[in-house]
Amino acid sequence: MKLEKNRFGDCMAKIYREDDADLGFLKGKKICIVGYGSQGHAHALNLRDSGLDVVVALPEWDKDYWKKAEKDGMKVLKLEEIDGDLIAMLIPDMVQPGVYKKFVEHRLRDGSTILFAHGFNIHYNQIVPPKNVDVIMVAPKGPGPLVRRMFLEGKGVPALIAVNQNSSGRALKIALAYAKGIGATRAGVIETTFKEETETDLFGEQVDLCGGVAEMIKMSFEVLVEFGYQPEVAYFEVLHELKLIVDLIYEGGIFNMWKAVSETAKYGGMTRGKRIFTEDIKQEMKKILREIQSGEFAKEWILENIAGRPVYTKLLEKEANHPIEIVGKEMRKMIPWLK
Repeated sequence: MKLEKNRFGDCMAKIYREDDADLGFLKGKKICIVGYGSQGHAHALNLRDSGLDVVVALPEWDKDYWKKAEKDGMKVLKLEEIDGDLIAMLIPDMVQPGVYKKFVEHRLRDGSTILFAHGFNIHYNQIVPPKNVDVIMVAPKGPGPLVRRMFLEGKGVPALIAVNQNSSGRALKIALAYAKGIGATRAGVIETTFKEETETDLFGEQVDLCGGVAEMIKMSFEVLVEFGYQPEVAYFEVLHELKLIVDLIYEGGIFNMWKAVSETAKYGGMTRGKRIFTEDIKQEMKKILREIQSGEFAKEWILENIAGRPVYTKLLEKEANHPIEIVGKEMRKMIPWLK
């Protein structure tokens, strides 16, 4: 394990590598992967190829995933047959509590481990496992197909690991073994908590990666169109070219982007950016974070699902019909390499 210095505080990140993890903690154990979507299929196949005993549990009506798993050579169980020394909950957050209550809870026994790839349901007490089991998280910082592809190339995708309940005294070692089994320790895994992973993940989605970026693009588009510029030109300037910028940031950080753009773009961006993202916006970000920390957002989302998602459905429909989507659909016909 390597302790990485944090320049901004007293905390030091614990980063684990290949030599810190031992697959032996999962040898002879049965691992049951619940779900076979983006993460589920990658975890199942990587763990199997690491020499571990893996089965997949799916609902009978989920024919497509069932066929895919069988085609991949996985043994598939009905949800009613869920069993394993380690049960990995890799189905969507909103259906996990129901599946856990009906099919998983009574299967847990002394020494069992239940694993998550996101901390939402544990952190907000939608799932409360018994005290005699280990509760851990292994969360790759990349989509399932990338986790699988990197594994096959002998590489790995970094991951977060956390222990919420350590009944056996070996929970961290089990989490590290699982991380090694999916290839994550090849890149490095950072120790965190269910609280930190959940709250930072939700915050990133809401103010930056999804909510913030989407609103910035739409508002920029609307301003240009309102001032009489052609929607097609506006689309290319505020949406299409964003990928070029994000790729530069992704590859080498924000300063890598500044080095790559024109002198005019540098000066304009550095002098005007803070006029858009003001202290008022930062205060709103803090308000959103407090809503996440207090559980207010979680309660809102849980009730939205119970009510049949009326607000969610209306908002999604509005997003699909925004003018930038209509213009973009035509513009993307001019960009064949996107396909």
